[in-house]
Amino acid sequence: TVLGFGMLTSTLATLATPIVARTGGAIALIILRFVLGLGQGPLYPSLNVLLAHWAPTHERGRLGAIVFAGAQIGNVVSMALSGFLISYGGWTTVFYTFGFLGLAWAVLWKFLVYSTPSQNPVISNAEKQYILQTAGRSKQEVSVGTLTFFVDFFNLEKASGLLIYRPLVQDLPPTPWRSILTSVPLWGLIIAQIGHDWGLFTIVTDLPKYMKSVMHFSITQNGLLSAAPYIVMWIVAIISGWIVDWLVGPRGVNITIVRKIFVTIASIGPAIGIISASYAGCDKVLVSLFFASGMGLMGAFVPSLKVNALDLSPNYAGTLMALVGGIGAISGMLTPSLVGFLTPNSTMLEWRLVFWISVIVLMSTNVVYLIFGSAKVQPWNEQSPVVESKKNVDSVDKSTLAT
Repeated sequence: TVLGFGMLTSTLATLATPIVARTGGAIALIILRFVLGLGQGPLYPSLNVLLAHWAPTHERGRLGAIVFAGAQIGNVVSMALSGFLISYGGWTTVFYTFGFLGLAWAVLWKFLVYSTPSQNPVISNAEKQYILQTAGRSKQEVSVGTLTFFVDFFNLEKASGLLIYRPLVQDLPPTPWRSILTSVPLWGLIIAQIGHDWGLFTIVTDLPKYMKSVMHFSITQNGLLSAAPYIVMWIVAIISGWIVDWLVGPRGVNITIVRKIFVTIASIGPAIGIISASYAGCDKVLVSLFFASGMGLMGAFVPSLKVNALDLSPNYAGTLMALVGGIGAISGMLTPSLVGFLTPNSTMLEWRLVFWISVIVLMSTNVVYLIFGSAKVQPWNEQSPVVESKKNVDSVDKSTLAT
């Protein structure tokens, strides 16, 4: 529900962008983009919660890769298609096209996706039990009745003297915020995410500018070539996912070691590709190859960094991913401003400095993850549940009513 609502919010904001841009001015457009960001915010945490419920521990690598690598397919299609749409239909067609595609997705999501295996009426009982036993998530969701909710919220039980019946159920334990916020492996993951996002946002927001202002590609060429790294990234993510599960499963390699190996590949590969492209001069073929191959290796982040929150705490994977993604997104706010400041004339030397900074960030954050990162389930993953007492729903406390 949270994920679907977030996507629907983003979709409606996308559809409204041309109208708001033409009639509301810059302030209205900034507010709309803020709303779009609010819709996007819950997506990755929600996906982690879904994977915590649906992905068996030994299949997290490839299932996580399939899920999270979908973002690369979206980037490929949007970048490649946007160039054509702008050339032949104007910039507004980009927002309308992807907005209506988002609405179509929302309909499919509503009828095809279920939050947990126990809610899915289609899968067999055997498959359901297999997933429930191997997914590694022990927290059970509790459905609270509407009557009980309103009685508690407005304190009606005390006011009226009604004794509301409540079955003996295990309440969700409180989130162990102190343990989470002081977790060294979590902060190692957050630092690695900052490095990942720095490199990724450099490509997402700045590569098209570099291709246009320095390499002098046309709009259509720019769209196609800017999409190339995402094609390679998707391929690398899928292949890496299978390799990770093979190493962890049949080969029995320590999962922490595997995660660190693939995070390192995803850090060093882009660093080498970015800096090589900056020294390739005006050779369009070489620049394109270096960017595509180097940034494509960032796909190795998907079955390592993106699923690491599930390793640390299946029960609080959504909370962890919200922290990791939220803090990591600071890179997305810093890189455009920094690039604009460092490239006033958009020369190759100015851009080379931008790419060197990205290399330093990628390498240094990787070192932090190698030292402090972990894939072990943390002790605070399991919290003592709260057991509620039974009360009778229909009985009335006569003495209370009498007073």
